[in-house]
This record gives sequence, structure tokens and C-alpha cells, in this order.
Amino acid sequence: MAEKIVQTAGRNALGEFSPEFAHYNDDILFGENWNNQDIDVKTRSIITVVALMSSGITDSSLKYHLQNAKAHGVTQKEIAAVIAHTAFYAGWPKGWAVFNMAKEIWTIGEGDADYNDPEMRAHAKEMVFPIGAPNDAFAQYFVGQSYLAPISKEQVGIYNVTFEPGCRNNWHVHHAEIGGGQILVCVAGRGYYQEWGKDAVEMKPGDCINIPAGIKHWHGAAPNSWFSHLAIEVPGQNGSNEWLEAVSDEVYGKLK
Repeated sequence: MAEKIVQTAGRNALGEFSPEFAHYNDDILFGENWNNQDIDVKTRSIITVVALMSSGITDSSLKYHLQNAKAHGVTQKEIAAVIAHTAFYAGWPKGWAVFNMAKEIWTIGEGDADYNDPEMRAHAKEMVFPIGAPNDAFAQYFVGQSYLAPISKEQVGIYNVTFEPGCRNNWHVHHAEIGGGQILVCVAGRGYYQEWGKDAVEMKPGDCINIPAGIKHWHGAAPNSWFSHLAIEVPGQNGSNEWLEAVSDEVYGKLK
């Protein structure tokens, strides 16, 4: 269920001067109407922007509702399309006026990632690489949900691997007769890397881990954070991956 919308602007501005109007604004318009679930709040935000734009209202109230639309998942491309479409019917000068306001609230390309979960959406906006598709082919080797986005499949394999909070892969070993192994580069969020018999190492954006062939290890997200890293396959002869047991809750539970 969506988070309940609570408004106090009416009482803050007119609580003493016109308590009745403040009640209508805070409790009816934003209380009952905006919390009605027959229309999702993102759609309701767009409708409100269109209604104000059509009426020629380009003051602070429209700016508030543009910010509100962004807060409820309206992307830069979506608001640009909404304003352009409405301008054909409501008037071209109104379109220009609203575009000037929208440019102060959105940056180009901001929030274009198509993710409904707000935390996933925020994580995607922290990095230049895509989150990708659910990592179903390797799901049996992970605790929790992971995602995979191929970055390069030629010369050297590079993949952006994203872990939901609490997700980690099993203990595993990269085998190779010569060379081989893997390099991890954290690109967003916070996670951990751990070798067998050693303490876990925290990973933050920019951190790089070099994993030689033959080392038993695991990597994944912190319990309370999304985590993405580039997994770079180091070329080697007769390379293979050996997937082992899952990281126990006892081992993982020691991390913060």
C-alpha cells in the first residue's frame, strides 16, 4: 500500500485566519482525495500538473506539484512529453512557461530507469551502468535477488551485477591452469567481499578487488543497501567456475 499523504500547508498558512478552508485543503483535498486508491499517486500527480498548466497557473503551486510529480516517479522524459502534449491543447506559451519551471526540477535523462521500487530506482540513478534483467540463470547460486547487465562480451567479459539488500552469491572458486580469476569494481551502493578464512572486506564505489584463480570467496550486498559491481573476467587457460555452499546466516549476520 502506498504511503499515506499528509498535508499541513493549509493549517500552517490559514489555520487561524480560515480554519475551515485549511480543513478542506489538508483533510479533504490532500487527505481524502489524494489518498484515494482508485488512481495511483503518480497518475494523480500528472493530472494535477496538466490541470494547473491548462488553467495558466504557473506560480509556486505548480512548482510544488512538479516537485511532487518527480517525487512520485515521473521521469524527465515523461514530464517533457506531458508538457508538450498539453501545450497543443492548452496553449504554446503555457508550455514554454511550464518547461522553464520543469528544467529547474529535473535534469536531462534523470530517472529514466523503469523501476517501480523507489530504492531500486534511486540505486539505478547512482551509476552509469544499467541494472539489467533478473539473474535467473544463476539464481540457484544466490541468496536473494540479483540482476545482470552485460557490458562487454568481446575480448574481456564485463558484467554489471546488482544485488538487492541482503543478497549474496554462494562461496565459489574461479579455476584456471594459467591466469584466470576475476576483478570486481564497485560502482554503486555498499557490499562485501570475503575470502575463505579471512574477514569480510567492505566495498564502496570505486573499490577494486583482485581475485586470483583458486581462491574460495563470495561477494554481495550489505544487509541494508543495494550493491552493484562490475565483474571482469580475467583471461586464462581452461577456466571454469565451481559453485559451492551458500553463505550461512551466521557468517552473513556478523556484517552490518
